Amino acid sequence: MERYVVKKDGALERFDVQKVVEAVGKSATRVLVKFTPEQERFICQFVEERVEELGLEKIEIAQMHNIVEGALERVNPMVAKSYRDYRNYKQDFVQMLDDVYKKSQNIMYIGDKENSNTDSALVSTKRSLIFNELNRELYKKFFLTTEEVQAIRDGYIYIHDMNARRDTMNCCLFDVKSVLEGGFEMGNIFYNEPKSLDVAFDVIGDIVLSAASQQYGGFTIPQADQILEKYAQKSYDKYLAKYLDLGIDKDKAHEVSMSEVEREMEQGFQGWEYKFNTVASSRGDYPFITVTIGLGTSVFAKMASKACLKVRSIGQGKPGFKKPVLFPKIVFLYDENLHGPGKELEDVFEAGIDCSRKTMYPDWLSLTGEGYIASMYKKYGKVISPMGCRAFLSPWYERGGMKPADDNDEPVFIGRFNIGAVSLHLPMILAKSRQESRDFYEVLDYYLEMIRKLHIRTYAYLGEMRASTNPLAYCEGGFYGGHLGFHDKIKPLLKAATASFGITAFNELQELYNGKSLVEDGDFAIEVLKHINEKVNQFKEEDGNLYAIYGTPAENLCGLQVKQFRNKYGIIEHVSDRDYVSNSFHCHVSEDITPIEKQDLEGRFWELSNGGKIQYVRYPINYNRDAVKTLVRRAMAKGFYEGVNLSLSYCDDCGHEELEMDVCPVCGSKNLTKIDRMNGYLSYSRVKGDTRLNEAKMAEIADRKSM
Repeated sequence: MERYVVKKDGALERFDVQKVVEAVGKSATRVLVKFTPEQERFICQFVEERVEELGLEKIEIAQMHNIVEGALERVNPMVAKSYRDYRNYKQDFVQMLDDVYKKSQNIMYIGDKENSNTDSALVSTKRSLIFNELNRELYKKFFLTTEEVQAIRDGYIYIHDMNARRDTMNCCLFDVKSVLEGGFEMGNIFYNEPKSLDVAFDVIGDIVLSAASQQYGGFTIPQADQILEKYAQKSYDKYLAKYLDLGIDKDKAHEVSMSEVEREMEQGFQGWEYKFNTVASSRGDYPFITVTIGLGTSVFAKMASKACLKVRSIGQGKPGFKKPVLFPKIVFLYDENLHGPGKELEDVFEAGIDCSRKTMYPDWLSLTGEGYIASMYKKYGKVISPMGCRAFLSPWYERGGMKPADDNDEPVFIGRFNIGAVSLHLPMILAKSRQESRDFYEVLDYYLEMIRKLHIRTYAYLGEMRASTNPLAYCEGGFYGGHLGFHDKIKPLLKAATASFGITAFNELQELYNGKSLVEDGDFAIEVLKHINEKVNQFKEEDGNLYAIYGTPAENLCGLQVKQFRNKYGIIEHVSDRDYVSNSFHCHVSEDITPIEKQDLEGRFWELSNGGKIQYVRYPINYNRDAVKTLVRRAMAKGFYEGVNLSLSYCDDCGHEELEMDVCPVCGSKNLTKIDRMNGYLSYSRVKGDTRLNEAKMAEIADRKSM
């Protein structure tokens, strides 16, 4: 009997099982699955047998879909979901676009405060945010399983940057030095390698804005002082030759040439501050740019570090109204043998202290204290600069990969990146285990496995991307191994990329466990973090992926997680009774403890969160320079990544500045600019009478005593 399928429009089409194979193949491709010949034969046989059993000449298309789904459920449930989702896409898209439209109206007329680096008043930012809402919904619809959607909806896990993670990678240590050397191509134009310092600053600025637009998350220029020294030497040589040709004696020519290079250096850093704080990327935000400095010992590298700190200390603005900018974030790379008392770079360290107590930056990274980051520097001389505010790379060895091939194998960090983070909501997981009378670690392992599967699919999905999606990174050497052909897939570069298991709300976890804070106890929180480390290390060995544990900088998430907990488990004192949860493994901000106590208490978690961490303490005064210096040196001895935390306030009407003012005591104005530490980075808690921070984060800032 000839059999026909009745299409939705009533047209008849002869039944052909090969069309079923093509359709299910497309559904499999959407979830990165490829059927084996045996699986395809099973599907064909299953469909043909069910069609035969119907005994109908004309089969409705809905019946055919049910038969095909039945076959796929037996072969691969994930492909069955993909097939079903695509089949129902018209109805789903109506609902999805309706949700996106409602969110777009909020963005257009109210704004958005999910990311403090975005100014949602701008037209370009509004466009980007609206697109992001659509991309987020597409990600949830076509990339996630039903269980994963439920987990994020309830709040047990949080997938960061769903609006971007299907398209590209997260934070990175961009190899600016390799891109510059010998010249490079950008936007179909070949850039020659700079021949002077001022041109190098301009070109690096162009590289950063272009490359940072093709990713999300933090973009770090590692060891910028040592990159710039080469081009400072070129400028010096040019100036020296010029003045010698004019007949000026050698000593005077040297003095004037050095002065010219120093002027170029300061103007270059000023140019970066202008560019990175005013030119939004194509993503709609101001890219999170970080520079690390402080290690260079040559005259020009020292000049670069000092100029960077000097420019930040002076600030930007008209005379009498200068204030520090937010970008680039500055991180000082501290080596006790270079920056310690009486050492050759002590003057650079002192300049850094002066800058920190005025502007909160630089943050300080210990390379010679205790722990993982220092061990890589002391053994191999390799610096692990932070990617953005706090993310750090796991080691990847040049020949051995995850483990050194032999004693001569060395790790590489510059040029590598992260592919995204998924965070656990640990208090909710504990509450779930108690409600269901299940072992906590059994429930925790379920969500760890879920995150693992998400990461595996993300590696596979991104590996199919072409180098053309970010030519500076993949073709011009910005990423490790990034000399691919324009149309090559980027899969080979992903082997050295990390993927993060994020952790939040450890203080609330401990409070829920036994009613004590991390200051009062902390043993259970440490036990949980050790368990997560054991599981993640197991996953690394089994999957061959560089997983890392990341102390999540919960910005918008700090308020969302409270709402999610309340929806499922209600209001519990010291767990969900505030408007926010604690960041990462930090002590609660309201704890009345000394900076030294805070360093010691948080130090218990330090080596258990090597994929991302920062420690900071609050200074109620900024004129006590010795206190700042003492605590920074103490943190460096302990191997920390340390932040100096103040609350900077500036009157935009008269220019008066002081810490922690809400009304100017000089002129009575409330038109203030206030800068607070968001998490591991700085942000405007007030600008022109408004804030870029969400309500939960503002509530946290109001409660701060020790942070």
